[in-house]
Amino acid sequence: MRQSGQGGLRTEAQGPRRILIVDDDPAILNVWRRVLGQRTRSASLDNLEKKIFGANPPAASGDAGFAIDTASQGQEGYQKVISALEEGRPYTFALVDMRMPPGWDGLETILHMLEKDPRLEVAICSAFSDISREEVAQRVGRTDIQWLRKPFDLEVARDLARKLSEQGVQRRHSR
Repeated sequence: MRQSGQGGLRTEAQGPRRILIVDDDPAILNVWRRVLGQRTRSASLDNLEKKIFGANPPAASGDAGFAIDTASQGQEGYQKVISALEEGRPYTFALVDMRMPPGWDGLETILHMLEKDPRLEVAICSAFSDISREEVAQRVGRTDIQWLRKPFDLEVARDLARKLSEQGVQRRHSR
């Protein structure tokens, strides 16, 4: 392990931090991909940097975005958590919608995910919830679950993602 240029702990092969977004609305999934996903660099920008800085241009900013996986239903998200663990590349955190008919709701999804990966950070991103924050905390057994209400401010969403990412890294390294 080493310190990344931005102070976060990284394994050598880890690359960008992985997140899972579970929401039944494809438009919401696309917004999350745009807001938090990795930004691609054009070849022309790489060539320009080489012209300006020579053969060894400065390292790119550490805020290269997250590697994002998505699921449109809770069961699908749960299976992705299992696969990520089996691959040895667990998610740093998951953002889960509360209402996802016709399958599992957000709470059931989170309970299953945490049963498989108790070190996973989770946040609820939802416009409506039939269950209170207190009841979620009691049922999940964790009081640190974050909530983001739709519609959300993009900068607030980015800040939450950075916070959850750091907490997720710390949780993985503390146990």
